[in-house]
Amino acid sequence: MAVTSTAQACDLVIFGAKGDLARRKLLPSLYQLEKVGHIHPETRIIGVGRAKWDRDTYINVVREALETFLKEPLDPALWTTLSNRLDFCNLDVEDSEGFKRLGTMLDQQNRTTINYFAMPPSTFGAICRGLGQAGLNKEPARVVMEKPLGTNLASSRVINNQVAEFFNECQVYRIDHYLGKETVLNLLALRFANSLFANNWDNRTIDHVQITVSEEVGIEGRWGYFDQAGQMRDMIQNHLLQVLTMIAMSPPADLSTDRIRDEKVKVLRSLRRIDRSNVHDVTVRGQYTSGFVQGKKVPGYLEEEGANKASNTETFVAIRVDIDDWRWSGVPFYLRTGKRLPSKCSEVVVYFKNPALNLFHDSYQQLPQNKLIIRLQPDEGVEIQVLNKIPGLDHKHRLQTTKLDLSFSETFNQQHLADAYERLLLETMRGIQALFVRRDEVEEAWKWVDSIMDAWAMDNDSPKPYQAGTWGPVASVAMITRDGRSWNEVE
Repeated sequence: MAVTSTAQACDLVIFGAKGDLARRKLLPSLYQLEKVGHIHPETRIIGVGRAKWDRDTYINVVREALETFLKEPLDPALWTTLSNRLDFCNLDVEDSEGFKRLGTMLDQQNRTTINYFAMPPSTFGAICRGLGQAGLNKEPARVVMEKPLGTNLASSRVINNQVAEFFNECQVYRIDHYLGKETVLNLLALRFANSLFANNWDNRTIDHVQITVSEEVGIEGRWGYFDQAGQMRDMIQNHLLQVLTMIAMSPPADLSTDRIRDEKVKVLRSLRRIDRSNVHDVTVRGQYTSGFVQGKKVPGYLEEEGANKASNTETFVAIRVDIDDWRWSGVPFYLRTGKRLPSKCSEVVVYFKNPALNLFHDSYQQLPQNKLIIRLQPDEGVEIQVLNKIPGLDHKHRLQTTKLDLSFSETFNQQHLADAYERLLLETMRGIQALFVRRDEVEEAWKWVDSIMDAWAMDNDSPKPYQAGTWGPVASVAMITRDGRSWNEVE
């Protein structure tokens, strides 16, 4: 398939055009790409759905979405350019005639068709079948799919097999939006372009790693989806394992798409299995009760609208992950994610080992550890914490932790840091798959997660309660404390 560093002329077909993902994420991202001139002049955007809309109605829907979700006023000239690209196709994914109508709207000779599935994974098979039967699946046509795919390894394979019946792997773009974040992309440069880290990134120098993704919000009216998924499927299998692989992967031979993906798969295959023999030692699952978040009273999970009062679904997970390879043996990775926590934060914290000899034992029985903090959101940046002597005439060497802070927005003087969806949409238009997840990555992640979920189910494990506005169950603190460590205090 042709790969280019510039966006190709495309027919971008958005299945689920009236849905929340399209309105909240895709359309504002396309507006920003239009703003910076990254969309090919001949590219068209075709919304697809069951609504009986004509083109003018869809244009009004898009404008309303942009006015609602853009963080800036709508520019009239820019809107004119974008709206001229828009069209709409009424289509039911089970109706073959609808796909034939869609085919008449596409220009497969001069534009690459990109089919974005902004719909539930249960519909992906029908969409692919409809595209295939209408002859709309031939290369260089592409499909873009949102993770998580399925609820376990078996269901994931069903979906992937349905897609693979009509599209080759080189045509499939599986989105994990964390891989489009600027700071996640910067991990490759940080690790492999700087000798400070490239030569000190293994068990000789690193004590442990923490990955935290915390959310202030609850389920935001998504009870039907979230209660079936839970935090393990929604966040650990999906986002946190991808971040872990970027931190733990060995240097690829080069930065080509499959070289990077190969190294990530090696990490997933090296994750130590968690099953009934150790699940209660290295995992904690929780469920929030009512409390206060940012001073506002919020309901508990079982008090949310539409809740099943007997639900056993977890809204918090903490896990100690061990990687059995030469680079990371003996270095635990602690993952923590939850809803209704005190603040919104996504960060990676790398703790470095102390010097073998403590010359400052008169002042410190144990020196505070140096830390590398990689902030993924909300304030993207990199921070290094080191020890310095406090100035003064005192003969003692009094030390203080000081921060070397790199804020992306301040350092690079950018008013607008590209959103993850902006970058990922652009990469689909370029035909570059490096930031998308290969099928074997998805399946290796599910294998590891399934073992934990099965162990919880076999032991009829119930989530431990934690009050909204706190950092999760006390058991998650006890888990890391047993190892002589503590969670990083999120600022």
